[in-house]
Amino acid sequence: MSIGNSPDGNSPEDERPFEDDRAAEQFSIGRALRQARIEAGLTVDEVSNATRVRIAIVQAIEQDDFAPCGGDVYARGHIRTLARAVRLDPAPLLARYDLEHGGRPAPTPAAPLFEAERIRPERRGPNWTAAMVAAIVAVIGFVGFTVVKGSDSGDDTKTQVAEGSTPTTSKPVTKPTETRPADPKPAPSDSAIAAAPQDKVTVQVSAADGRSWISAKDHNGRMLFDGLLKQGESKTFQDSSKINLILGDAGAIQLYVNGKKIEDDFQPGAVERLTYTKGDPQVG
Repeated sequence: MSIGNSPDGNSPEDERPFEDDRAAEQFSIGRALRQARIEAGLTVDEVSNATRVRIAIVQAIEQDDFAPCGGDVYARGHIRTLARAVRLDPAPLLARYDLEHGGRPAPTPAAPLFEAERIRPERRGPNWTAAMVAAIVAVIGFVGFTVVKGSDSGDDTKTQVAEGSTPTTSKPVTKPTETRPADPKPAPSDSAIAAAPQDKVTVQVSAADGRSWISAKDHNGRMLFDGLLKQGESKTFQDSSKINLILGDAGAIQLYVNGKKIEDDFQPGAVERLTYTKGDPQVG
């Protein structure tokens, strides 16, 4: 009995969903991230160390499972971070995620932030300057009262001595002012780099243009540092023969090796694995 199906037994309506599923499968966020990681020659462990995203979450995202991320905001942040680590444009992946998960999250209203900034300067702490002035006035008044009282019971000679010594008694009050210039501490210098020993390798890593995850190991493979370096922060590492580095965002990093600046043109978002030894700076 014929029901109007196509010769192969499938109606056109049955074939269309199959084609749509196949087209959707061709563009998968997890598949795109995994393929880019493989092409970059990185393992899941290396991506996790460079981005500080846990291995379990990296593996789940590569399987298009975003539940372990803990929400859309965190999922979008992980997608952006992983895409940059494997040198992939995150914009198409984020657009795909928004399409599949109900759109981009609404931005946080800015009004409360501006209100907080407006109110915050109005809070004032104790006025130590006024308290110090009041204390000085009280001391001078007490000294003056003592001098006048002593002059009433003594002769003219004693009165002249007391009056002449009045300015002298006020000098200890001004001593705190004289010692204030000694409080400021000298600005820190790159002494660790300037005094780099010739028989060791010294590497300074500075997050000059943004934050970046870095990993540093000595010649024995012992971990010296593994974490996020915020913008403006710097770390100095030293070893007897070799320093191994992994930079999660090399474009944000400025390097000094054995007192000399490294002028390599690292790209933003690029993951770089570097090795430095004694002598002139050389990129490993």
